Amino acid sequence: MNKSQVPTVTYFVLLGFPGPWNIQITLFSLILLVYVITLTGNMAIICAVRWNQQLHTPMYMFLANFSFLEIWYVTCTVPNMLINFLSKTKTMPFSGCFTQFYFFFSLGTTECFLLCAMAYDRYLAICFPLHYPSIMTRQFCSILLSLCWIIGFFVYLIPIFFISQLSFCGPNIIDHFLCDVDPLMALTCTQTPIVKHVFYSISTLIIVLTGLYILGSYALVLRAVLQVPSSDGRQKAFSTCGSHLLVVSLFYGAIMVMYVSPTSGNSVAMHKIITVIYSVVTPALNPFIYSLRNKDMKYALRHVFFGKRIMQNS
Repeated sequence: MNKSQVPTVTYFVLLGFPGPWNIQITLFSLILLVYVITLTGNMAIICAVRWNQQLHTPMYMFLANFSFLEIWYVTCTVPNMLINFLSKTKTMPFSGCFTQFYFFFSLGTTECFLLCAMAYDRYLAICFPLHYPSIMTRQFCSILLSLCWIIGFFVYLIPIFFISQLSFCGPNIIDHFLCDVDPLMALTCTQTPIVKHVFYSISTLIIVLTGLYILGSYALVLRAVLQVPSSDGRQKAFSTCGSHLLVVSLFYGAIMVMYVSPTSGNSVAMHKIITVIYSVVTPALNPFIYSLRNKDMKYALRHVFFGKRIMQNS
């Protein structure tokens, strides 16, 4: 192998959110609190679906998988971010950086496809209620979930592998709190590599196609809901889909700004803020969004947190 092809960078320095020590402690406390809320809320939803027989339906199977994904999505970035708040060196090994890079984008892609599957589930339930039980069986639901995970972890495998094989001759300082594509490509010695354009083309294609599919599904759902004669029926249908639409809006709104719209005009600080919104804040909000408007989920969550008390009072 040519010596020039061997990366000279063995580790990266993630600057994160530079500032005085008191600012670092404040940010550490806030992010830690959000992380604990994310883990607690999403684990509670998983337990509620697992322990409540009434929630053993495709809709809640999708939701439990979504919560499981959110736990890992924040875990691949937040613990290292917390360590860097308290660290003076803020270093990450070369292999660790690209491992985080791969899992961050693979989990994010899986989330896009999972949101599509959830939209399809709601489309069938509202537009074809009589055929829904025969179409969305538990076996078919499991197949959809498996495809979401398999495709999500396969799409970026080859592009990220080729990016990791590029020459990184220094500097090794990443002005971000995670290993993202823009900061990494800025450090490579290779001039305008094709793999960068391939990476962004894949990202844009996934985000746009899945986003359009979700919008199309809910356009058909809206048309079907408006044809429901009773106001109670319309309200129930809107309540069922409203939570999912809110989650989709938060997630897709942020990632489209990052990976679809031109990013050259956005500052590094803005990139960090947008990344924090969709990778840290949104996963913490999702359990509240899905539970506050769902009576069955609220009851199941009360049973998870106060099960003995409810059983004694009943």
